[in-house]
Amino acid sequence: MSLEIAPIGHGKELGAFIAYPYELHRSDPIWIGPLRHDVEVILSPEKNPFWDHAAAQHFLARRDGKIVGRISAIENKAHNEMHHDKVGFFGFFESIDDPSVASALFEAAGKWLKARGLEVMRGPASPSMNDECGLLVDGFEHPPTVMMPHNPRYYPKLVEGAGFAKVKDLVSFQGSGAHYPERLERVVALLKKRYGVTVRTFDMKNYHRDVEIIKTIYNKAWEKNWGFVPMTDKELDHLASQFKSVMVPEMVPIAEYKGEPIGLGVCIPDFNVAFKKNRSGKMFHPAMLRVLYTILKGRMGRARVLILGTIPEWRGKGVDALLYRTIWENSNAKGYDWCEGGWVLEDNAPIRNGLEGIGFSVYKTYRMYDRPL
Repeated sequence: MSLEIAPIGHGKELGAFIAYPYELHRSDPIWIGPLRHDVEVILSPEKNPFWDHAAAQHFLARRDGKIVGRISAIENKAHNEMHHDKVGFFGFFESIDDPSVASALFEAAGKWLKARGLEVMRGPASPSMNDECGLLVDGFEHPPTVMMPHNPRYYPKLVEGAGFAKVKDLVSFQGSGAHYPERLERVVALLKKRYGVTVRTFDMKNYHRDVEIIKTIYNKAWEKNWGFVPMTDKELDHLASQFKSVMVPEMVPIAEYKGEPIGLGVCIPDFNVAFKKNRSGKMFHPAMLRVLYTILKGRMGRARVLILGTIPEWRGKGVDALLYRTIWENSNAKGYDWCEGGWVLEDNAPIRNGLEGIGFSVYKTYRMYDRPL
């Protein structure tokens, strides 16, 4: 049986690239795919401003004419400028359980990256660390939350068998309950009394003002994180426009000191609860009626803390406890009784301690891998 790895362009080939996971994971009851339209937007240089500073080549693997795998080789120029290295990325990796297919895909991606002067291949990042990233290595029994990946148990073996080694783990926490831990109320009370810190929620009437606040805090709060690349104004505007229609303002707290923003949290409903009713990922599909019904009736019950952080000078003073409490109380009031926090870098002790302090526990681990080129 002949195996062919071929680069693809746009049109039908890109459509086949996008469609492949829905076929591959059809029998996996845990896997939940994003809407195909959303993947098209992510991959589109015309629609996704990420590609203003990045380039990619997508590949399909075929055996006797049948698709058996896919991968993207990605050069993120902003990453290399930020970290002063020569790292290329792989993303959108999918494969049957066959080491020869996986190895051939990685070889093709590696050659493309090496030809561009890059020295290390890292991933998965689809297409960046600000998007879906990491390979699930623990917690396979739990369904993925919105904007988080899920993969079969055999993927780590395929990746490691192709010569990749762990470079960093990312962990996700889970927690539930109707009441915020009482012991942390003292931290919140002390914070307000000692510093006069206040908290408010996102103001849709001043949408553009608060989006600018999110931009500023996000890029300040995460600037020292491993692998972090600041998002451009265009990227953050693009992200904000995607979330505008589905944002729950009460679940987006902004902490302030003397009227100046110092920290924020962004918690979103777990739309995967609804999307699991549409296994095709197609916008125009009968199952979308059930998806829309679940969303409109607010019957998801699950949420995800997408980001939570403070500017550097306010770390370690309890601002995170104030943000957590606001999210906890307001999401419960909206009917969300379970929440995922993450992902979090495995060695980010302050955030891990904060989540553990409110009763959350690690329930999933994702891994980033490196391989020399």
